[in-house]
Amino acid sequence: MGHNESRNGARPRRQTPVTGVAYLVDTAVLAYAVGGEHPRRTECQGVVTAAISGRIELHASVEMVQEFVVHRMRRISRSSAVRQARDVAQLCVLHDCDAGVLQTALDLIADIDGIGGRDAVHAATAIRHGLSTIISPDRAFDVIPGLRRIEPATAL
Repeated sequence: MGHNESRNGARPRRQTPVTGVAYLVDTAVLAYAVGGEHPRRTECQGVVTAAISGRIELHASVEMVQEFVVHRMRRISRSSAVRQARDVAQLCVLHDCDAGVLQTALDLIADIDGIGGRDAVHAATAIRHGLSTIISPDRAFDVIPGLRRIEPATAL
């Protein structure tokens, strides 16, 4: 991350040192930012711009990048989806989906009706790594104890 370039010569993602708050970022924010026209596109692009400039720091599970690339491959070419996923990976501080994250995710699934597997992994990543806030348009995160969800526009 930081100022180094990826293997494929992509430009650096973060231009300046982080001076702002750290957030976990949900897949939807990044998918809206790079996708086609959508009512949330501009605010999600603002989150990306804020992360590049160092005003905020985005954290994510490696599972988020996997979810992102699967989503993008449904809409664009495989090579473009991989390029975008590499850019997303450089934009975020990535956390492994290890046994501790898995156990916390399973506990969340067992204890909270309506939370899906990937959302539970994202929430567990935040909880296990001391991140109290997630940027997401998904209200499913509203019921996770110890995790506060904010809308993308609020992060700006």
